[in-house]
Amino acid sequence: MDTKKVWFITGASKGLGLTLVKRLLSEGYFVAATSRTVESLEKEVGISENFLPLEVEITNENSVTNAIAKTLATFGKLDVVVNNAGYGQLGTIEELTDEETRQNFDVNVFGSLNVIRSVMPHLREKKSGYIINIASIAGFSGAFPGVGIYCATKFAVAGFTEALSADVKEFGVSATVVYPGYFRTNFLDKGSLRLPVNKIKAYTAAGNVQSWHENEQNGNQQGDPEKAAWAFIQLAEMENPPLHFFMGSDSFKLAHDKIEAVESDLAGNEALSKSTDF
Repeated sequence: MDTKKVWFITGASKGLGLTLVKRLLSEGYFVAATSRTVESLEKEVGISENFLPLEVEITNENSVTNAIAKTLATFGKLDVVVNNAGYGQLGTIEELTDEETRQNFDVNVFGSLNVIRSVMPHLREKKSGYIINIASIAGFSGAFPGVGIYCATKFAVAGFTEALSADVKEFGVSATVVYPGYFRTNFLDKGSLRLPVNKIKAYTAAGNVQSWHENEQNGNQQGDPEKAAWAFIQLAEMENPPLHFFMGSDSFKLAHDKIEAVESDLAGNEALSKSTDF
């Protein structure tokens, strides 16, 4: 077995996931990648001995477990996991139905948890490994009208990544939550970004955000997917990778804005906050 690391990447048939797969293979890494069809991966990536395309339904625990087993049977080990599968859901809290809300959580949150549960026995046994969970800057700052449920899913990713990091530290396993800003992929295209079924016209601010995503931001994102792929590789080669990684200058700025707002609330309400102690 080559000493190059083995990567397992979900949601790899397009966007950041696909760009990362191609970059890893060009650098000589071993890559197992998932999509809803093997054909979509083979069409985009091709066929090579270093590449294992896997048909996986991310919300089906048995499907995920089988994919991890095939990866281990093929490459003999697994070193880096990237939970990238997910989709954007626009709509205010009131607009989105219970079904729309649960579907977004099923893919963006529970899909990643399925992967983590399936891969951790192997990483625990070999006492090493690295898990990268892709959130969004919308998982750190929720100040975007009409994106509440998507924000909630990505806040959940951030929260369980923090807990996971504490859980697995004793086994030599690390975890990072990545907060990408806007990258020039097909994430904002129809089919990747879902709109509310029952739109409420009264929500003008949310409607303006939706229009901006579709008509102005799409195709003009400042993030370069190729540079993002290289950043992922650099993170995986660090001896002590960060728990939180903000990717893109827009993400970096929004993170600072959120931190300043929280610090302002802390300072402005310190006396009242502490008044509740016995």
